[in-house]
Amino acid sequence: MSLKKMIEEKFPQQTNEDWEQSAEKALKGKSLETLSRNTYENIKLKPLYSREDLETGALSQFPGAEDFRRGSYAAGYLSEEWKVAQKISASSSEELSDKLLAAIKTGQTALAFEPEQLKNPEKISLAVGELYERYPFSVDAGRNQHLIMAGLGKVKEREKVSGYVAADPLAIAAADTLNDRSIDELYETLNQTMSDAAINLPSLKTIMVNSAVYHNSGANAVQELALALATGVNHLQYLLDKGKSLEQILSKMVFKFAVGSNFFMEIAKLRAARVLWGNVAEAFGAEGDSKKMVISAETSFFTKSAYDSYVNMLRAGNEAFAAVLGGIQYLHVSPYNDPERAKSPFSERIARNTQLILREEAHLLKVSDPAGGSWYIEHLTNELCSKSWELFLEIEEQGGMADALQTGWIQDQITQVLEKKKKDVHTRKQSIIGTNIYANLDEKPLQAEMETVQNSKSDLKTIPQVRLSESFEGLRNLSERLKGKGIRPEAGLICLGALKDHKARADFISGFLAPGGVGAVNSGSVNNPEDAEAFIQKTNCRHYFICGSNEQYESMAVPLIKQLKEAFPSAEIYLAGLPEEGKKDEYKNAGIGGYIHVKSDCYGTLLNMLNEMEAASNGQ
Repeated sequence: MSLKKMIEEKFPQQTNEDWEQSAEKALKGKSLETLSRNTYENIKLKPLYSREDLETGALSQFPGAEDFRRGSYAAGYLSEEWKVAQKISASSSEELSDKLLAAIKTGQTALAFEPEQLKNPEKISLAVGELYERYPFSVDAGRNQHLIMAGLGKVKEREKVSGYVAADPLAIAAADTLNDRSIDELYETLNQTMSDAAINLPSLKTIMVNSAVYHNSGANAVQELALALATGVNHLQYLLDKGKSLEQILSKMVFKFAVGSNFFMEIAKLRAARVLWGNVAEAFGAEGDSKKMVISAETSFFTKSAYDSYVNMLRAGNEAFAAVLGGIQYLHVSPYNDPERAKSPFSERIARNTQLILREEAHLLKVSDPAGGSWYIEHLTNELCSKSWELFLEIEEQGGMADALQTGWIQDQITQVLEKKKKDVHTRKQSIIGTNIYANLDEKPLQAEMETVQNSKSDLKTIPQVRLSESFEGLRNLSERLKGKGIRPEAGLICLGALKDHKARADFISGFLAPGGVGAVNSGSVNNPEDAEAFIQKTNCRHYFICGSNEQYESMAVPLIKQLKEAFPSAEIYLAGLPEEGKKDEYKNAGIGGYIHVKSDCYGTLLNMLNEMEAASNGQ
């Protein structure tokens, strides 16, 4: 073929129908619906998206144009870089000063720290020196806001203090177990702080809408967005009633979002947030740039695990990438050892360098809304906008954010989603690498803190900050407790026939047991009931799993189980795999304890096993 002909050659035009026909052919008769799934937000994800999935059939705007879904600036991060705002832990102003200087030398671009760790927050002026003249603050001040603001009032050039030192009264009341003030008291403090800052620190933002506390309690993206809107409206209404102007309030607001592991959903969440808040601000009478949203993002606490903790680096990297593509102004990437609420120079460096890689090596500072134009992301953005707005209106019908928190309605809504997420993790429908799948029995975990659910001193039902892996980590703790009593948590695998006959199911059971810290003792090839009896006699485990091929199950499983139960009545015998319905009565009559298969409740099964082992050790 000549070059000219190659240039003139065209591929035939393909339609969605052509793709569907090819896909159905590849699925060998299965419906395309089998490739679709529903998210925790009740959004149906399709296998293919196209222009037809957008209401307008085309993108309606450029980056920087209203409704700001594509970012607040036309040139994206070329107009305003996102700030590297890694939170620094320090107990004294001297330590904080040293750490801030060191962080800035290695890429930090904002003054970020954890105020609850600082013993004397009112001495913050000593810690920041003259850094505040060049770098903005990025501080979720919480209940310590008034102390930090008092300290910042002592700096020489207060008009140069920028960024945010902000607080969200509703988030403090709902999630801070050390809080001892009511919502009204917290709001009054915020109002007074805002008034003082308008005079003393005019360039500093002081009002936060913190949706991260809901994310880290298990909320889905729709709930996070709706709760952020409802919180923002609550702030606006309260402060307007106190005589503040709309323009003044909006200019002092910052929104804090936690970014989870569902990559495309999280990108769409941040884009939808700007659209939704623009609508709210416009409804209050705002115009132009005053409808823009300032977003401070952080990687999720909810998704991190104590086991195989280095995987947390990958999780945080994925989440940081999603945050940057979604559009942010500030970003904190959590260190991999965040579950134990401790940091090390190494973990802090890796977290900070994650941002530097995104900035300098992935060149994300050089692009404007790279996610824009993706039919999938644009469709997700629209879906989140629609569903979040509906939930926001429902919250308003409950009396608004404050009332919905006080009645426990919001807590109940989040709990329902959390239970669905837990169920998927327990059945391993959702994988947590190193925790409920590919678990390492010999690994030493992070010394993670698990928050005790308790009521704060306010009048609200506490919204606990949890991690999705905690239930399996509890199993590992129980396993370690048994080891401390001299009991090695183990189960026996009765492997029928040759290696090729039992290996697949034996490997599956070994992987099924490991998340609970239970080791698998392999029998080797078992060819008759006597071999199995000898193995049980030798190992003396409480739980045994028969592993073999379907053909072997058909020929020998039922009589084998019956004989083993007669010889060892206290032993629990399980079958690897799920037999046909017509066979289950035979297995039940033989004494089978249960069936372990890909849809089994891994957590529930292991919890029962470990409890039975512990009861046996106590002579019960």
